[in-house]
Order: sequence, then C-alpha cells, then structure tokens
Amino acid sequence: MTQTNRRILLAQRPNGKPRLEDFKLDEAPLPEPQDGQVLLKILYLSLDPYMRGRMSAGKSYAKPVGIGEVMEGGTVGQIIASRHPAFSPGDIVLSHSGWQSFAVADGASLRKLDPAAAPVSTALGVLGMPGFTAYAGLLTIGQPKPGETVVVAAASGAVGSAVGQIAKIVGARAVGIAGGAQKCAFVRDQLGFDAVVDHHTSDFPSQLRAACPQGVDVYFENVGGPVWDAVFPLLNDFARVPVCGLIAQYNDTGRPAGPDRLPHLMRDVLSRSLLIRGFIQREFADQRPAFYTQMAAWIASGQVQYREDVVDGLDAAPEAFIGLLEGRNFGKLVVHVADHAEDEGL
Repeated sequence: MTQTNRRILLAQRPNGKPRLEDFKLDEAPLPEPQDGQVLLKILYLSLDPYMRGRMSAGKSYAKPVGIGEVMEGGTVGQIIASRHPAFSPGDIVLSHSGWQSFAVADGASLRKLDPAAAPVSTALGVLGMPGFTAYAGLLTIGQPKPGETVVVAAASGAVGSAVGQIAKIVGARAVGIAGGAQKCAFVRDQLGFDAVVDHHTSDFPSQLRAACPQGVDVYFENVGGPVWDAVFPLLNDFARVPVCGLIAQYNDTGRPAGPDRLPHLMRDVLSRSLLIRGFIQREFADQRPAFYTQMAAWIASGQVQYREDVVDGLDAAPEAFIGLLEGRNFGKLVVHVADHAEDEGL
C-alpha cells in the first residue's frame, strides 16, 4: 500500500471559540495492524459538540486530546486488512478512530454494520450515539407520560430531532426550539412536532410560553444560555430535566458575568421538586441492544425521520466543526472522508 494516512491533529488548545489554527493537517505512514486488530479505511467521520470539551485540558468526564494527537471522533470504516478472526476485508464497521483517513482498531471495539439495512452513515447519527443519547436520556431520565409537554432545544439536530419524535411516539406533546425559519419548518412539517419556536426571534420567551400553555413537564437540555433562561420559568412541579449538553457555553473561558444565580435555582429545584440530571450516554450502555432494535423499527415504519448534513473531505472537518458550535449545520453533521473500496485494495 503506497498511500499515507492523512490526519487532523490538535495543534493548540483553543481560547474561547476554536479557530482553524487550532488544528493541523499532517501525513503519516499507514499503521500496521497487530494480532486482534484491523486496518480501516475511514468512510465517514462524525462531528459532535462534545469534541469541544476534548480540546480543553480542564477536568471533565473524559481524557482530553493531547497536543499533537489525532482529534477524537466516531467513524464508519471499511476493513482493508484484518488480523482478527471475526472480521474480513470489505466489512463495514463502526469505530472510534478519530479525524484521519486510515486507522488501526482492536476488533473487540468494533460493531459490524449492514449496508443493506440502512445507510452506514446513520450509525453515526440516528442509529448511533446521538440517537441513543436521545433514547436513553429521554426515556430513562425524562420519563414522558401521555399528554405531558416535552420541550427540546436544538430540535433540528441529531439528538433533539430524535427526542421530539420519541416523545410523540410515547404520547407526549413535543415542542421544539430551533434557530431560523428553515430549521423550524423542518421540525414542524417533516418531523411532526406539535409546535416549534425560533430562538432567534426578539420575543422568543413569550412565544415559548404561548407554545406551552400547560407548562413544561420534561425539558431535554442541549443548549443552556438564554434558551435555558426562557424554559426554566415554565417548568411544572415535578418536571424532569435531562441535561445532555450546554453548547451555548462550551466556548466560555471563565465564569459568566453578573450575579450568582445558583441560590435562586436551588430554591426552585427544592420548592418545585425538580429533577435535573446530567448524563453521559455510555452510562446506559445496557440499553443499546433494545435501542438498535426499537429505533430501526421506528425508522422503518416512518415514525422517526432524520436529516444528515454531509460535508466532503477530511480537510473540511475543522471549518465544519467550528460551524457546528455556531449552529450553522442543519441535521446530523457528518464528514464524507472516502468512498467504499471495491476490493481489498485502496
């Protein structure tokens, strides 16, 4: 094999918003698989908000990416060479190989995909980590009941779109929050939410209140910031708040300006018996088999629909990721790195 491995490395830690100079494109020799490993040609790379946290050195639930290391990320790849008995060249697998064109992975860490069952890119979205995040977070923590109101921020995104549709399936009323007329129309008309509110409008809080006349029973938090400020007063007694992400705050470099609002928040948590529970989807790993079966059935029946925002080429990943943090994507953001190989060659 004469090709080299093109990789995007973390060049430096961002101060606030990531910039293109925080990433570095380099080339390295193709890695060699050892016993129990496979060599992958990366076909698709997932871009997700959690990656911003991996770029920082602060304390978190996961180890940060080191300076000079390949950026972290979920991938779909085709096996080019295998030294694992369960995998053969040509197999398509889900892995966590990061921002590069080739990778070596332990066979035990891979999940084989069936290209005939669904587009393989969906293993990074509605049939992957984002879809599972929505499924486990909503049903385990939010526990929506028929007739209740479920509000979800970033409703046109990979997680939020699934949250609202699952809420509808279990009989709840789904209210989405999205940015811009095009995204709001998609959430309302294609995904079938009961209502959607544009957080860019000047009267967003009053529009949200009008969309939730019975208050909010479940708020699936993806954003934080001003969106949280608008939702919080609408929470009913015993409301549940699965906290999945805080994308509005990921680029903050210090404490927010203004008075400390924590005492007020805690008073309301107590007086309204609120449940606010942060979570990482891997906490619910035992639910994955049920999720794969149930979500595949919902997609097949048309009860769950999805949208992908595909950008072409590994080189485009840094700019696309910066845009993701600014809300420029429309749907699950995926980088198309390469096409399927037709044989065992590259």
